[in-house]
Amino acid sequence: MSSSSKIGRGLAKAVGIDVDYRQKNEPAELVRTAAGSIHNVDTFEEPEPTLGEVLRDIVPTASGVRHYFRSLFPFLNWILHYNYKWGLGDFIAGVTVGFVVIPQGMAYAVLAGLPVEYGLYTSFVGFILYWAFATSKDITIGTVAVMSTLVGNIIARVTAAHGNEFPPEMIARALSVICGSVLLFLGLFRLGWIVELIPLVGITSFMTGAAINIAAGQVPKMLGISTVNTRQATYLVIIQTLQALPTAKGLDAAMGVSAMVFLYIWKWTTAYLGNKQLHRQKLWFFLGTLRMAVVIILYILISWLANRGVTDKKKAKFDILGVVPSGFQVHNAPTITPSLLSAIGSEIPGALIVLIIEHISISKSFGRVNNYVIDPSQELVAVGFTNVLGPFLGAYPATGSFSRTAIKSKAGVRTPLAGIWTALIVLLALYALTGVFFFIPSASLSGLIIHAVGDLITAPNVVYQFWQVSPLEVLIFFAGVIVMIFADIETGIYVTMGVSAAVLLVRIAKARGAFLGQTRIYRVNGDEPVDRTNSETVSRLAYVPLDHRDGSNPEIDVHTPYPGVIVYRFKEGFNYLNAGRHMDILTAWAKQETRPTIVDKNLALGDRPWNDPGPRRGQHFNVDDNRPTLRAIVLDFSAVNAVDVTSIQALIDTRNQLDRHASPDPVDWHFVSVTNRWTKRALGAAGFGFPSAKVVNRLGNWKPIYSAAATSDQVVRNIYPTKGGELGQDVEVGVQPEAGDKISPIGSSNNSIRKESSTTALPGKVAVVGGMNRPYFHIDLQAAVESAVTHIEGRVPAEE
Repeated sequence: MSSSSKIGRGLAKAVGIDVDYRQKNEPAELVRTAAGSIHNVDTFEEPEPTLGEVLRDIVPTASGVRHYFRSLFPFLNWILHYNYKWGLGDFIAGVTVGFVVIPQGMAYAVLAGLPVEYGLYTSFVGFILYWAFATSKDITIGTVAVMSTLVGNIIARVTAAHGNEFPPEMIARALSVICGSVLLFLGLFRLGWIVELIPLVGITSFMTGAAINIAAGQVPKMLGISTVNTRQATYLVIIQTLQALPTAKGLDAAMGVSAMVFLYIWKWTTAYLGNKQLHRQKLWFFLGTLRMAVVIILYILISWLANRGVTDKKKAKFDILGVVPSGFQVHNAPTITPSLLSAIGSEIPGALIVLIIEHISISKSFGRVNNYVIDPSQELVAVGFTNVLGPFLGAYPATGSFSRTAIKSKAGVRTPLAGIWTALIVLLALYALTGVFFFIPSASLSGLIIHAVGDLITAPNVVYQFWQVSPLEVLIFFAGVIVMIFADIETGIYVTMGVSAAVLLVRIAKARGAFLGQTRIYRVNGDEPVDRTNSETVSRLAYVPLDHRDGSNPEIDVHTPYPGVIVYRFKEGFNYLNAGRHMDILTAWAKQETRPTIVDKNLALGDRPWNDPGPRRGQHFNVDDNRPTLRAIVLDFSAVNAVDVTSIQALIDTRNQLDRHASPDPVDWHFVSVTNRWTKRALGAAGFGFPSAKVVNRLGNWKPIYSAAATSDQVVRNIYPTKGGELGQDVEVGVQPEAGDKISPIGSSNNSIRKESSTTALPGKVAVVGGMNRPYFHIDLQAAVESAVTHIEGRVPAEE
């Protein structure tokens, strides 16, 4: 023993740590001797994981560092393969999106409470920067309706609390830098998995509620009503809009309502003709995508004709956009002060959630549609980098846009480089078309917004499909929408996420496992009549819940595999949330289905425990109790990934309790499908995975059973039954210690053991699958039950 080990042991002893407690409880020599008696099979002793392994996995290697930095720039994987066809597809898609993003960008800036040019700044920066960091060819980063509305709400709340201390542009740019920095941090540290905490029902509820919120807020402006505060709760906006209808301005309403109706007619007509004329579907698609640009141009022309010669927007016959500055008017660092941070600090979580929800959900969705996989962490880098650098050119928070992404995808985009063409279109608009934007009718812009957000509302058919899958989540969906209507978007997001998390935790905490029984399954071929006299019918053993709560046919014969053997399957993992419930259910079942091994019938009433007082006065013990005694427990860990201290302690307490129930007989604990090495280590540290050292004298001629498989140099051509019914080689067999110690598999309907109708020869060279130092960890239920029954029948009786 080294000096460091001696010092460590000395320190452990000084503070009362018994470093050898495992060796005292584990009959390692017995297990090793029994395993060594197996012939013609390669042995294997599974080492336990160590903290050193974890640290080695965490510490980056040189190749890992190179891979990490290369992964930050995904374009390096495809840029050298760029070709003419890709370029043509990107040009068409980029220009098509460009015609959509210009009117949308200006309209969404109005939602954010900012001058319209800020929408163009944000769109330009998103398109010019995203391609270098993108793992999605389809998504477009820029202004979006929901985020713009949220920014507008934040600006309104900060202005209400602090007056004019912070200009709207200052608030929006600071918010972008802060949120972008957080997203960049999450992406650089590869924490993209955090997006999985947001459930689909929360996303759809958020999109639907936000769309209703935005549409309701744009109706007053579309009708020329100026007396409604559109930043308040949606239901109040609707009520006040209805009350103010008599004050609507006819010309504004005409420009707004007609524009919205025109957009919908155009959309439905092109979609209808595209479905009818499949050979011209592409043409109708492109005509459909141009509707917003064409409508804006049309209404600019109408406005110019109606307001010709007007240079002051206040003198126009209806509300128009007014002067839009040419080029980039902002090219400096955003101002972020401690007082501004304090003012917007509480708004940051909601903004982050919206940025993540919109971008990741959209990119994942189109990745699945177009057969590629995005990297959520890298996408967070992309959107984070855009939001950090964007404000230096006047951009406010940007994220992925659903409508423009759909257009870009359908237009045949080939690579993320298509965004460069869209950025050029926006740049052209900023420097050459701002004079034309002066005449855009504000009401028409509101009609465009209402039309654009209509696609965000979840269709009734989708909600019905949710109902078929999970009715409870539909209630969460509507709860979120209702909260957004009667409160605000941020509160609705928190409600859906909070309730979804609570439901998940309750489901895990209230998880109920299943007690399994054994039944024999016969293979029935639909093309052949069932021959009940054929002894060669292929069959196997299967384990299904005894109570048939899984939906299996209640008429099939399911029985316990052996008297006193309990098989229990975890369904929702095994952790501190549900450990107590699982063990309570297991204990109750064990005491219900088995009797105590020793019942002291003559013990005085006053000496009996309060929880087991015996029969009522004047009555006698049931001497005809034919329940079996508890022999073994088989736990199916196929749904368990990891355990914790609480769950392991619950197992230990249950083992001690059931040992007292079965005393003086031992209770074997067998585990199935334990695939996590740290879980194996935890179970081993708690004394599971092998016989207890306390009952070594009761084991008799104990011979463990292991599952073996052909090694990699063996060619196993057929592991399934042949057509004639003869079995081919099986790569997974139960290994018998010696020829004379063979056991029979379980399977009779009367809880007894019988031999299979056919056997399988071992391949030329086999090795055990699991560690021979943990003989009570099994590869499947059948192996576990066989082992348990063999050990039960080989025990030395208590009286000996």
